[in-house]
Amino acid sequence: MLNQMFRGIFDTDMTNVIAVQDFLLCVGCSLVIGLILAVAYMCGTRYTKSFVATLAILPAVVCVVIMMVNGNVGTGVAVAGAFSLVRFRSAAGSAKEIGAIFLAMGTGIVAGMGYLGYAFLVAVLFGGVSLLYHRLDFGAGKKQDRYKTMHITIPEDLDYSGVFDKILQKYTTECELVQVKTTNMGSLFRLTYNLTLRSRDQEKEMIDKLRCRNGNLEITVSKQETIIGEL
Repeated sequence: MLNQMFRGIFDTDMTNVIAVQDFLLCVGCSLVIGLILAVAYMCGTRYTKSFVATLAILPAVVCVVIMMVNGNVGTGVAVAGAFSLVRFRSAAGSAKEIGAIFLAMGTGIVAGMGYLGYAFLVAVLFGGVSLLYHRLDFGAGKKQDRYKTMHITIPEDLDYSGVFDKILQKYTTECELVQVKTTNMGSLFRLTYNLTLRSRDQEKEMIDKLRCRNGNLEITVSKQETIIGEL
C-alpha cells in the first residue's frame, strides 16, 4: 500500500518503481555523505554558512534526481541541460569550491545508482586526500609570500615610462606593469605592477625609494592579485 502511494501517475507495468525504504536509505546515506564532505571542506578553508550547507545537501539532491531518472534517456538529457544552466546563473568560485561541488555531485550520482558502499568510499577517500594535501601544504610555492601587487599614484605631468625601472630592478626579480589608470578627475595616474621581491625584508626600503620619485603620493603593496590556479 505504501509503495502504491508513491507510484507516478505516468508509470506503467514496465516501469521499475523504487521502494520507499530503498529511497529513504539512499537519501539518508547521501545526507551523511554530504556531511562528511562539508566537514572535510571546512577544515583549514575559509567558508560561508550558505556554501557548506549547500554542499552538505547537494549529494542528496543529485541522488534523488538520479533515482527519478531511473533509466529514462529523455529525462536524463533534460536534467543534464538543467544542471548546465546552474553554472551560468551563479558567481564564479575558486578551484577548491568547484572541486568540492563536483565531488558532492559525483557521490550523489553513485548513491543514486544504488552503490552506497562505493559512495561512502569515494567520500571518505577524497575527503581524506583533501585533508592530507592541506596538511602537507601541497601546491604552495616557496616564493608565495614574495609575490606582490603594487599600486603607485603619480602626478599627471610625470612620464611613467621607465621612471621606476632602476628601483624595481634592484629590489625585484620580476616586474611587470599591468595597468595604467587615471584618477582624481585625470590629475593623477595610478600604475599597477605585479612584482616578485628579492627579499621581504627590503619591502619598506623599496617603498621609501619609490616615494621620492612619485612626490610622496599614495603607494600600496598587497598580496598579488592573480587568478592563477582558479577556475
